[in-house]
Amino acid sequence: MKYIYIGEIVNTHGIRGELKIKSAFKYKEKIFIPFKNIYIGDLYQKHTIMSYRKHKDYDMVLLDELNNINDVLIYKNKKVYIKPEDLKLNDNEYLEEDLIGFTAIIGKTKGKIEGIKTTAINYSCLMINMNNKIMLYPYKEELIRKIDFINKKIYLKYIEGLI
Repeated sequence: MKYIYIGEIVNTHGIRGELKIKSAFKYKEKIFIPFKNIYIGDLYQKHTIMSYRKHKDYDMVLLDELNNINDVLIYKNKKVYIKPEDLKLNDNEYLEEDLIGFTAIIGKTKGKIEGIKTTAINYSCLMINMNNKIMLYPYKEELIRKIDFINKKIYLKYIEGLI
């Protein structure tokens, strides 16, 4: 089964077992809601969100039956996922992962998107294979000219010195 990465638990908060999640996920408002399921760690342990709040740059959640700091310490530094069927996207919405396999066109240069890399500051880059060399291109809305889902092409703005 395929899971969608949404962030990482960076710490706990307080004694009630609240988890502090660092996430750059585009559709947080569709997943960080009470009674939605999330999956934690390499074993994808299923938990239900009981409450959610935003605190600074973090997403804070309380999970089912985990109401003590001692219950959640094992989840520190674990990745958080959802199942694709738990995310309902509108027609004009897409996930970064959907772009894998697309042809990236930057000016006159072409390459193939082979993956998405999340950097240490929780910012995504497209991993573009150009002549058997991987180039990281910042995945930011303002750098995308057009996405053609029918022909699987993405047109990106040329950045001087990047290529």
